[in-house]
Amino acid sequence: MNKTTTLSNRNLILRLLVFSLFSTITSSFAQNSDQPNIIFILTDDLGYTDLPAYGNPFQEAPNLDFLAENGLKFTDAYSSSPVCSPSRAGILTGIHSSRYHLTNFIAGNRKADSLSIDPANWNPFLEGKQVTLAELFKERGYQTAMIGKWHLGNKDDQTPWAQGFDFSRMIGKNGLDYYNYGIFEDNYQNIFLDSGSYYLTDKLTAYALDFLDKKESQKPFFLYLSYSAPHVFVVPRGDKVSKYLRKYEQFEGKYNPYYAAMIESVDDGIGMILDQLKSQGLDKNTLIIFTSDNGGVGLPELGPTPTNLDPLKKWKGHPYEGGIRVPLIAYWPDKIKNGVTTFPTSNLDFAPTFADLANLTPQEDWDGQSLEFILFGSRSQERKGDLFWHYPHFSNQLGMPAAAIRSGDWKLVLHYENQKTELYNLKNDLSEEIDLSLENPAKAKELYRKLYEWLEETKANLPISKSTGQPIILRSRLD
Repeated sequence: MNKTTTLSNRNLILRLLVFSLFSTITSSFAQNSDQPNIIFILTDDLGYTDLPAYGNPFQEAPNLDFLAENGLKFTDAYSSSPVCSPSRAGILTGIHSSRYHLTNFIAGNRKADSLSIDPANWNPFLEGKQVTLAELFKERGYQTAMIGKWHLGNKDDQTPWAQGFDFSRMIGKNGLDYYNYGIFEDNYQNIFLDSGSYYLTDKLTAYALDFLDKKESQKPFFLYLSYSAPHVFVVPRGDKVSKYLRKYEQFEGKYNPYYAAMIESVDDGIGMILDQLKSQGLDKNTLIIFTSDNGGVGLPELGPTPTNLDPLKKWKGHPYEGGIRVPLIAYWPDKIKNGVTTFPTSNLDFAPTFADLANLTPQEDWDGQSLEFILFGSRSQERKGDLFWHYPHFSNQLGMPAAAIRSGDWKLVLHYENQKTELYNLKNDLSEEIDLSLENPAKAKELYRKLYEWLEETKANLPISKSTGQPIILRSRLD
């Protein structure tokens, strides 16, 4: 062996040692990473009272029961809007949508000829310049996926694939139908078209399982799974309806069997995801959040009434509890202790919570607060700050332009058309039946002032006066 050959062999051995060391360090870093996987499961128009875990005796949802029994159930969780697009924008940006005037569901244009106001001017899309959770997760090396209902705009810079998601499966054509629909796959050129054979909820679950199966094994992931169910149309899978029809009369027609079957399909999908996580060894390092974008629909809309929200007042499209109070379950085995919390929370809280858990870059304009201490620490602390709602529109569910504030156990509702206010104590009157404005005028004035200052600070878009053609002028205080 000559000198050149010896030197070459030494170089080869040195390269192999360096490569082996680098691989060991890289592998060790990936295995020891404390970045959790996060699966955020969002349902569409699922009411607060629609799950067995929240007292529904008609529905069957064993996988959601499991999450609630082994995770943390929130009794006082809220959407930031009584309709979907603003609520979804708030989840993904952490900013109240009033600040950028995305205040109605996209395509919402209802008016009321008999009233003195028209709906506020608003932005019917989430602007591409808004920083989303997906973009922040990507900064920290996460793989990101969005599956299901987007409903935040369809221009090139408003799509999920332009807003930080690596894997996008966005419902497109016939978004209200559960058959004969279309799903865009990463762009507008690739589309899956159903011809009446693949139930939409099952298809979204299949996409989620596909993402989990194909993702890079050594990188954490953020999966935003946005089911369209149980939004109207109320179209279930045929094989799931019969058991609900059989027990329909036992409950005096209070529940919709077809709606119940739709929820069960979502529950089936969650069970499949839990099984997949366990089979891939991902279950111990994955946080699952389950919630709804707003309250359920408690009147006939595109068919029979979907749900009954008693004892809550009203439903989707209204600032009362039936329109904004939602189920919320957090599940993370061996990390989150099972239990129940009455801590009032908004879906604006998810962004700062995920920032704490995954070391995301906090944004100065976030409106929520982190729930980390609730998930892993004290369950009895009081919320810092108040919760606000602003809906200056007429909803398809007969909701009127209004705003609201919750401060502790107290809640004030402001109706924009006549600037009338209502005051409730939710601890004693969850159904919002007893207006305490006259009995406790000091508390009404206090909450009104807070709400007024918040509307001023956010530069909220107000309804338009028909007589002047300009936004209405609010009183600065209650007399």
